[in-house]
Amino acid sequence: MITKIETEIEGCYELQPIIRKDQRGSFTKTFHEEVFKKNNLVTKFAEEYYSTSRKGVLRGLHFQTPPVEHEKMVYCVYGEVIDVAVDLRRQSSTYGKYRMINLNSEKGNIIYIPKGMAHGFYTVSDMAIIMYKVTSVYVPQNDLGILWNSIGIPWIDKNPIMSERDKNFIEFKDFKSPF
Repeated sequence: MITKIETEIEGCYELQPIIRKDQRGSFTKTFHEEVFKKNNLVTKFAEEYYSTSRKGVLRGLHFQTPPVEHEKMVYCVYGEVIDVAVDLRRQSSTYGKYRMINLNSEKGNIIYIPKGMAHGFYTVSDMAIIMYKVTSVYVPQNDLGILWNSIGIPWIDKNPIMSERDKNFIEFKDFKSPF
C-alpha cells in the first residue's frame, strides 16, 4: 500500500510506501498501478533513470516545456536529499510557490510532481542515488530551468556544487512560463 499525502501545491504529493524490514534488509514497493489509479495518479511512464550525487551537490531547477512536459515521480534509494518542486503553472493559485521534502532511503518516501513544475534537489548525505520516473521522453531542446536561488528557497548551502548549465539558468523574475 502507498499512502498519498497532500501538499499545499495542487497535484504535488508526497507518497509513503510501506517498507518491509527484517534481518536481511528491506523491501519497498514504489509503484502499484491499481493504487495509483485509485489515487488519480499517472500510471504510464515513458522513461526511468537515476542520478548519483555526492554531498553538497545541487541539481536543478529543471523542467521540460510543452508539448513534452512531464509528470515526475522521484525517490531516493540511497542516502538523503532535500527535494524541491516549484509551481510554474500561471493559472495555479500556488504559482511561484515551492514544496521542500526530505527524501531518504530509510523513509522510502516519494515526491510526485505534476506537469508544469520545476524540480531540483540538494544532497545532504555523503552520497545519494535518486530514481526518476517520467511520463515523457527526454527532449534536449525542451529541457530548461530556472536559477536555483532566484525564488527564495531556503537552501541549506549558499555555495553548492553545481553544473555550469544550472548556474546560468534564467532568474524566476525574468521567466515567462509556458505552462
